[in-house]
Amino acid sequence: MNHLTIFILLFIFFTGCSEGNMKDTRMKSENIKSISGKIEIATLAGGCFWCIEAPFESIDGVLKVVSGYSGGTVENPTYEQVTSGTTGHKEAVQVYFDPELISYSEILDVFWKQFDPTDVGGSFYDRGSQYESGIFYHDDKQKQIAEKSKNDLERSGIFDKPIVTRIEKFVNFYKAEEYHQDYAEKNPLHYSNYKKGSGRESFIKAVWGDEKVDQYIRNAKDENIKKNLTELQYNVTQKSATEPPFKNEFWDHQEDGIYVDIVSGEPLFSSKDRFECGSGWVSFTKPIDTRFTRKKEDNSHGMNRIEVRSKIADSHLGHVFYDGPEPTNLRYCINSASLRFIPKDKMKEMGYDEYLWVVE
Repeated sequence: MNHLTIFILLFIFFTGCSEGNMKDTRMKSENIKSISGKIEIATLAGGCFWCIEAPFESIDGVLKVVSGYSGGTVENPTYEQVTSGTTGHKEAVQVYFDPELISYSEILDVFWKQFDPTDVGGSFYDRGSQYESGIFYHDDKQKQIAEKSKNDLERSGIFDKPIVTRIEKFVNFYKAEEYHQDYAEKNPLHYSNYKKGSGRESFIKAVWGDEKVDQYIRNAKDENIKKNLTELQYNVTQKSATEPPFKNEFWDHQEDGIYVDIVSGEPLFSSKDRFECGSGWVSFTKPIDTRFTRKKEDNSHGMNRIEVRSKIADSHLGHVFYDGPEPTNLRYCINSASLRFIPKDKMKEMGYDEYLWVVE
């Protein structure tokens, strides 16, 4: 079933914005532009390209997202040709990003949360090879990261069926017609109705637990919680202060578990991504979920840095630097005073059991 047919059916049955779309708006990013001048490209397919394009357009460090067609044999295909299933192309997007602000590994973390990677023969309402999922790697490094990312997801136990998303070498990409570009922004009602009516929205909520966002929002607005912060915690999270190196709670922490925002409880970092760099502050290669962090330029103290804040509570966390280890090359240098640690054996009891897989 093509997008035009689905539009006609869904327009009859649905009006208004979905709850999920409202949450996306509340968590909208500043979409920080290139700082380093470096640009890398990720080429990804996950069914309808409208639904893969939109989530990346609100991610800090993403420079632009282009919808198109990839992997087939027909040059410069039209939408009608691709949707016929005769070109070998998949609907795909190219994500242009600054690797000093967001890594390819983090791009894939966002990607996996947008579709059903166990779906063979299409994606939700859209059936046919042109709607199957895929990762088209541009070099050996991307291939290694993609294979590890897929294997980690497979081992997580989140899905009870095999992950069928193919990892293939990038061959070509043809930009789709202009009316497909930035579709969610140009046609928000149709996009919202399509995402909901196709089953994609409910699938994402069921698998990735977006309903907990409301609780994090309530926590962030609770004045009693903020009053319970220590002076240091208040100065760091609310006034962007920096705690002393080597004299903070987690700088040499070794226990397994996750670190959450001390104000809202939104999940931020995993012990699996923690590493020792000798700076005197706790450091991570990436966040648990890029949706819960945002980045902004920080020119204070005569330095040009990238500040990291939590998305919902807007707590100051620290800064990110491009001098970390593989695979991200990023170092999220974080203040302990911004964090609360949830030990692995307490995660289920405290409502974070869905994140157990990121520490195992």
